[in-house]
Amino acid sequence: MSGFSSAFERLGAALSAIVLAQQETLAARLPRADWSADLNGRTYTSGGTTVRVGLLGSYASRERTWLWGWANAQFGPDHPAVAPTLAVREIGARLAVPEFTSPEVDLSWFEGGHAGHLIAVAAAGVLGGSGYIGAGYEGGSAYLLVDDPAIPPAAFDPAAVPALIAKAVSLFPADPQLTLTRLLAYHHVPFRRSGARTEARLPGGATATADFTTDPVFTHWATPARV
Repeated sequence: MSGFSSAFERLGAALSAIVLAQQETLAARLPRADWSADLNGRTYTSGGTTVRVGLLGSYASRERTWLWGWANAQFGPDHPAVAPTLAVREIGARLAVPEFTSPEVDLSWFEGGHAGHLIAVAAAGVLGGSGYIGAGYEGGSAYLLVDDPAIPPAAFDPAAVPALIAKAVSLFPADPQLTLTRLLAYHHVPFRRSGARTEARLPGGATATADFTTDPVFTHWATPARV
């Protein structure tokens, strides 16, 4: 059973596919290599590529807690890397998402690894930007929001939808239909929901359909065959 609030779970369901698609775009442009970060200068460099970043927070492996950058005594809300991410706290207060307003979040209930990346996904979703980076260090991971115009927004790929939704739902399973429709809306793809089916008008005019069980569980995505 999830230890997250229902508000957080639903927000994650709404935003996870959008963020994961952006993560793929970021990964294609930011090499996996030895890295360095200058948080005062708001930069992260890997494999000779440098991007502008802000600090979301950090996950402590031993304590199994998430600590927001604005609550970290080493940084605080006025730090150059933290100030650009402070809006997440304001959004959390407005939407009544306690995970965004509590200085430290207990994640010890989470099974199967650590849940720090789930908070990073949700935070990156509400803040926008170009994706996020998990930067490991001894004792945990820091999570950085990439805010760099050199990283383009993810494009909509109908063929990638099934795998993308499945991955997003594995993180936030609360409402798979919401996960799909928010992805479609984000990319300005018109859609219509009718019970357990969603129909989407793809670029070019063709129609794709998505089916869900009553649980709901995402079961099928059909696009017109290419000629």
